[in-house]
Formats: sequence, structure tokens, C-alpha cells
Amino acid sequence: MGSNKKILYIASTFGHLASFHRPYLQWFARQGCEVHAAAGGETCQLEGVSRLIQLSLEKSMFSPRNLAATRMLRRLIRQEQYDFVSLHTSLAAFFARLAVVPPMAHRPVVMNTVHGYLFDNDTPSAKRQLLLSAERLTAPVTDWLLTMNRQDEDIAQRYHLGRQCRATRGMGVDMARFVPPDEGQRAQARAQLGLDADALVLVYAAEFSARKSQKTLIEAVPHLPENTMLLLPGRGALLEDCKALAERLGVQGRVRFPGFIRDMLPYYQAADLCVSASRIEGLPFNVMEAMACGLPVVATRVKGHEDLVEPDKTGLLFPYGDAAAFADAVQRLSDPSRRLAMGQAACQAVQRYDIRPVFEELTTLYRQAAGLADGTT
Repeated sequence: MGSNKKILYIASTFGHLASFHRPYLQWFARQGCEVHAAAGGETCQLEGVSRLIQLSLEKSMFSPRNLAATRMLRRLIRQEQYDFVSLHTSLAAFFARLAVVPPMAHRPVVMNTVHGYLFDNDTPSAKRQLLLSAERLTAPVTDWLLTMNRQDEDIAQRYHLGRQCRATRGMGVDMARFVPPDEGQRAQARAQLGLDADALVLVYAAEFSARKSQKTLIEAVPHLPENTMLLLPGRGALLEDCKALAERLGVQGRVRFPGFIRDMLPYYQAADLCVSASRIEGLPFNVMEAMACGLPVVATRVKGHEDLVEPDKTGLLFPYGDAAAFADAVQRLSDPSRRLAMGQAACQAVQRYDIRPVFEELTTLYRQAAGLADGTT
């Protein structure tokens, strides 16, 4: 017998739901729930979801289109009488919660999963206060709040940003799929990607945005050994700017822009180091997947990275925006034996984020929050 519960998942893009939430959407459907998904961007098939709802979300906090999305969601929630709403990504979570701030006859249980607050201890005061005020405004309708790193957990607890706050280990990574390659797999991956056997290969998979800061890494390339190859899979608003920067610095032959890559496994298998220049993170999948493949990490000293990387054991951390410090960190890992030891430690350390135990933890919380009967699936 089904639960007859009606569930709404909301995120900024359908791509986010497709990348990180498929197992959970399917799980809700197996519990007998009717599952709807609302997001911006291009729609895609999501197993277990019976209705896809397009939202007019834009990244600008003050865009009128976001308020239009809020009004539409309020009408939708009233009409569909959802029992449980699961929120993901900061922008979508804020405007979705605004939809239920004014009292309504039947308000669903609201769970906000924080994939990384867009502020931290180093954010300029005015911006921090603006973003924190938005979270405090919507805290009264945040019945459950899940965080993924220590700083966000501290922020949520200190400012009482949810009725019930829980620390989690993210959404989980498939550790059965992301494993260290053997020499044959590594050679095959390098051949497939057209990389020299003796190249020092750095990989950073991320959207091209100011927050992800690919420019810092490109600026460091002239100060790295000639055999260094920087791979920057991804797409985004600053892609062309980054390509132009590589040309201006004369390193276009040592920086590759392969575009959006659905299957990153060959890139991790071919690489020597996972790198990240991000300004702020939640619990980054790209870093966890790379660590599971046996790569040490060179990343900015920011929340999310600090939760994953133990300096001098699983990788190195450098100050945000400091291209010289990044180049120095990469050169400190020029010894293959040191990289191997760090990579093995990274692989071992990241196993705690395996999707199997994480899935059990999250679905237990979902079952409790959504009021689902105990089950075994």
C-alpha cells in the first residue's frame, strides 16, 4: 500500500537534481509517494518524478523573475497540497521558502538542504548580513535544515536557521564506481584524452563563474613546469573570458577546455592532482570523486575543502585568489611518490562519504520529516 504522500523537490536547475538527487527521488517514489520536481533550466528525465515544473529563476538575487517564481510556487503549493517540500541550492531555497512565509491553510513540512551557504567567516560584512538576513527571514518556515560542513553547521546552530538542524555527510558518492585506476587504466585514459605519459595533469571540473575562480589557476600555469597540463571541464558565463586569459598568457596549449563532461571518470584516471580555486563550497562532489580515484588535492582554504582535505596528508590548501601560492603547492607535490602516498590517504579518508551509508542516513531523516511509515526500501 502506498503512502499517498505528495512530495515536491525544488532546486535552481534540473541539472542539479539529475546530478545529485536521482537515488532519493526514486526512493520517495518507491515509498508510494507522488513526486514532483520544480527547477529552472533545461528539463530532463528524472526517474520516479511524475511531474516536472519549470521555474523562472535567475541567479541575480533581485531579479523580478525570482519573485514571479515565488508567486507561482505559492499557487502550486496551495493547489497540490504537498505534504513535504525538499529544497536544494541557496537561491531556489530562499525564494521557495518565501512562498510559504505568509500563513496558508495547509503548509507542507519544509526541509532545506544547505549545499553551502554563499557566505562564510571571511565574507564582507554587508554581503554577509544580507545573505544571513535572508536565511533568518525564512527560518520560521524551515522545519528541517541539513548542513554538509562544519562552518555551515555552526552558522545554522548559532542563528537558529531551522527548527531542527542536522549535520550530514552530503548526498553521497558512488565509491564503487570511483576507484583508483591501475597503470593500464591510467595509460588508456591518457591516450583517450590525448595527454602525454610524462605530463603533470591537473583537473578542476566546475562551472565557469566568479565563485569557482578558474582564472587563478590559469594565471599560475606560466609559473609551473612546461609539462603541466591544466584540464578545466565545465561550462558557464566566464568560459570565454578564461579562454582569452589563457591566450593572453601564452598558455593556451597547456590549458584545455573540454566543455561539459557527463562522465568525469576518465579525467580523474588520467590526472595527477585534483585542484580547486573556489571561493566557497558546501561539500564538493568533484573533490570527493577525485579523492576516491586516488588523487591528492590542492585547493583553496575555504569551508567544504577544509572538511575534506587534511593538509600534508591528503593534499594542500592555499589562500583563495593566490596564484603564486597555488603554483608553489603544486610544485611541492612534484615528487610522484609523495603524490602516491597522499592519493592513497585521500582515497581512504573520503570513504566515509560513500553513498551507501549516506543514503541510509538521509532516507531515515526523509522518512521522519515526511511522516512516512517504516519500510525496507
